[in-house]
Amino acid sequence: MIELISESRCVECNQCVSVCPTNVFDRVEGGIPVIARQSDCQTCFMCELYCPVDALYVAPDADDVIGVSEAQLESEGKLGGYREKIGWGKGRKPVASHEYMYQLSVRASF
Repeated sequence: MIELISESRCVECNQCVSVCPTNVFDRVEGGIPVIARQSDCQTCFMCELYCPVDALYVAPDADDVIGVSEAQLESEGKLGGYREKIGWGKGRKPVASHEYMYQLSVRASF
């Protein structure tokens, strides 16, 4: 479930608002978007994926709000963590080019 929009990182591009399939966010004129309907989040990670500055955190638990702080997420390296793991963003290695993907394909061919 969507947990946080970082006030310090957000550049007000509103990509999260545009890509959310369940209309969780509201645009704010002259400010960062707000999480307006958190319970409608489907935990699809689209907002986190499309955020160009890693300002969003979507927790993997789709049913419960866990309540995290920006400082906590920063210290744990979780802001934009999903995006990093799949290789989206400048300087990141796409998941398809990781060695473990090759190993999976080798095992699957038997």
